[in-house]
Amino acid sequence: MTFDFESLPPSHRYRILASLVTPRPIAWVTTVDSEGRPNAAPFSFFNVFGSNPPLVAFAPGNKDRHTPKDTARNIRTNREFVIHLVDEPLGEAMVATAATLPHGENELAHLQVTTRPGDKVAPPRIIEAPVALECTEHSTLEIGTNRLIIGIVHLAHVRDGMMDENGYLKEGTYAPLARMASPDWYARTTDQFEIPRPD
Repeated sequence: MTFDFESLPPSHRYRILASLVTPRPIAWVTTVDSEGRPNAAPFSFFNVFGSNPPLVAFAPGNKDRHTPKDTARNIRTNREFVIHLVDEPLGEAMVATAATLPHGENELAHLQVTTRPGDKVAPPRIIEAPVALECTEHSTLEIGTNRLIIGIVHLAHVRDGMMDENGYLKEGTYAPLARMASPDWYARTTDQFEIPRPD
């Protein structure tokens, strides 16, 4: 099969790309609006892109053709966010925050999660998440109707016992969920194996 993206509508392109470019890590992003009200939403067009400075990027779409999602609006206002990585016990809570709610309504308020203020940024972090990255916006690129938010990581909160003193993961301590085919498929990362790199 061959798909000519120039002849397909954006929604069809999205389904193809989101189903084939997998597994993808999930950024569960918290922000606050101009009144300090928290927002949480998941994004799987996400990854890490550098270490000097430490860069992450994710792509929040629009609510409709012209209205940015609350996450993008809040970052445009405050330039701060926290990215959480999600393991299986948090999967249902993460998916629940994908619901479309009125602006200013806190997605986390009805979930069994605990939040704490960020150490270096205003948005809260979710304590149960195995990893939380406190970030500030470096820049936002708008290409067509795509929006790519690039952030600088200032602080990483890591669940106790996951890493050694050199910053290496301890085997078997971290199994984040991965995003698979659209609309509702995910993958576990518990079946991991090593392939040694050449010298």
